[in-house]
Amino acid sequence: MITCRFEGGHGAALRHVVTDNIVLRGSEVLLVKRSQHLLEGGKWALVGGFVERDETLPQAAAREILEETGYQANDLTLLRVIDRPDRPGEDRQNISFVHFCAAGEKVGTADDESEEQCWFPLDDLPPPLEIAFDHFESLEIFTAYRRKPFGLPLYGSWQR
Repeated sequence: MITCRFEGGHGAALRHVVTDNIVLRGSEVLLVKRSQHLLEGGKWALVGGFVERDETLPQAAAREILEETGYQANDLTLLRVIDRPDRPGEDRQNISFVHFCAAGEKVGTADDESEEQCWFPLDDLPPPLEIAFDHFESLEIFTAYRRKPFGLPLYGSWQR
């Protein structure tokens, strides 16, 4: 949570905005193993992070993908918006904009937010308990969309 002071002196606890990204290479997805010093450390996760001041969601997604993996992002598409205050595994009540994209050229190296990066076949992912936050659910939604496309972006709860 972000604590802010507004005009008139009143304060408020505000939520963070993040982008989580399904980076694809054919039928494989790139997951990062979160560094131990981070929340949900040691678990696999989608590539993502906080939206910075003065950047758009697509800019934030592309920046996070480049910083965490070294890959450029092509054809970024918004999959879903998650605004549940009770998101599993995190305590900041982050509002997440989940995108999918194709991995472009690898032009850099990964930063220290991950211990490992690995391409997984979409039909052979790590078990849900080894995937951070609600990222497994986003991967399930993307897989369903890939099988039989439906209107995007999704907002709110998803029913199988």
